[in-house]
Amino acid sequence: MILWLTAGAIVITWTVLHDPVVDHRMVALGAMIPLAIDVWFGRLAVGHSLFAAAVLLTVVMLATIGHRRLRRRLLFLPFGMLCGLVLSGAWTHADVFAWPVLGADIPKMPLLPPLPVLAVEEVLGLLGWAWIWQRFGFSDPARRRAFCRSGRLYERERTT
Repeated sequence: MILWLTAGAIVITWTVLHDPVVDHRMVALGAMIPLAIDVWFGRLAVGHSLFAAAVLLTVVMLATIGHRRLRRRLLFLPFGMLCGLVLSGAWTHADVFAWPVLGADIPKMPLLPPLPVLAVEEVLGLLGWAWIWQRFGFSDPARRRAFCRSGRLYERERTT
């Protein structure tokens, strides 16, 4: 599930925003937050709700008042969390996704999909990472270091 969530969130973010200043490290980390919260419950729970993403956004906004640079970086955590909710299919479980709007009780649902689905997701995540690696020239150690330092994806120079 890790490859699926992280690569999927980065690919979605790059495709939608196509902005070179996005910190994709924060996007990938944000995509893992619902899973990191709900692993403690052992099932789908509040981490896979829109409410949790809204709380994270509120915390980031309040905690970074007067710190524009930090805010610009941390705002991609809730964005990544929303990507994680989409990629995990949380929206298909209305009682969890819309918690607490549809009621305080969350039905007991497994945290992970069935093993065959999980295997397909991880293979797709691996393909996503292979695409990221090739598309952004991560075979170059300098580009990998730059990504680790800034979280930015740089397009490879086009040759004519």
